[in-house]
Amino acid sequence: MTRGKRISTDIGGDALQSIQALGAAARAARLAAGEGQAAAAARLGVHVQTIGRVEAGEPGVSVGHMVGLLALYGVGVRAQPPLEH
Repeated sequence: MTRGKRISTDIGGDALQSIQALGAAARAARLAAGEGQAAAAARLGVHVQTIGRVEAGEPGVSVGHMVGLLALYGVGVRAQPPLEH
């Protein structure tokens, strides 16, 4: 994939919902800490637009940026094995 290219929202409903839920959790944690997007961007070392993309749940956002933003505010992410059907 070319750097900067956005991933289609056609990645699958469950995956997209998970990304959006993580973005919403990041936004809620940032707001609970009383910080704006600019402060979060400065702390994470990214552009303020990146914070907006993370919080909007855009599927093309870097996993490192997503997890990094969550970690700034004490929110952990843990992988779980797939559910058996």
